[in-house]
Amino acid sequence: MGARRNLLDGLEQRSLALGTMRLTDAGVTSPESVANLLETAVEVGITALDLADIYGGYTTERIVGDAFRHRPELLDEVHLITKCGIVAPVGRHESARVKHYDTSRHHIETSVDASLDALGTDQLDLLLLHRPDPLMDAEATGAVLDDLVDDGRVGAVGVSNFRPWDWSLLQSAMDRPLVLNQIELSLNRLEPFSNGDLAFHQQHGHHVMAWSPLGGGRSMHDKGMLGQRLDVLAEANDVDRSAIAAAFLLHHPASISPVLGTTSPERLRAVAQATTVKLDTQDWFWLYEAGLGSEIP
Repeated sequence: MGARRNLLDGLEQRSLALGTMRLTDAGVTSPESVANLLETAVEVGITALDLADIYGGYTTERIVGDAFRHRPELLDEVHLITKCGIVAPVGRHESARVKHYDTSRHHIETSVDASLDALGTDQLDLLLLHRPDPLMDAEATGAVLDDLVDDGRVGAVGVSNFRPWDWSLLQSAMDRPLVLNQIELSLNRLEPFSNGDLAFHQQHGHHVMAWSPLGGGRSMHDKGMLGQRLDVLAEANDVDRSAIAAAFLLHHPASISPVLGTTSPERLRAVAQATTVKLDTQDWFWLYEAGLGSEIP
């Protein structure tokens, strides 16, 4: 295992992240199985670990924490990214009457402290607000995010699924910078390439992480033009189709970091080969055209 580098420095390079949303669905919940997955990630150069308090019905963070308690050295090898702000009527929020968003000071601080306890650490590398909250008081939310960085519980803060105007509203109320937006982005979800979202983040030097970078599996099972072109490039580069789909995102100058949701060490090794793939401009547009389903204008 290599030396642990700064999270934000790593995200400026061709980097991948490991997502944990599917751990409980796949039954990967024992300390040993989760630790093996994390160890594989580190071995292939993936140190960013993407979590959220709501994953697994508010159980996944503790499941991952149990893996760290089982194999303590792993905690020093990974960067912890988690999200808060969604309240669903399950787990510790089972008394909620309706699923809703909460970006109040009390909820954010309580969520962060619960995450720290579950993971067995005293600092999160990055905290993200999980979804834009239509009732967000930007001044109050911005103040608590600033305070969490100032008191050391969080290394940096960002958002998930925010549009540029949501980002700008929150940032206008903060002293600390928002550093990252995690958005849905893949060959099956190309809108951010043309709707101004990526351009906004690229202009201001923000980091971008892509969730569902394989289109929720659609790219992997596509039998049409997209699947055929993925296979041609996969064969040419001697890698898996998934590695090409991830390499498509890595090629973009916005330094996009795909979040890989696989729970299999073998599949993780296969898609991690994306960092070795060298697409050229025409390769990229060949895939882009297939994702669009038509020639570009």
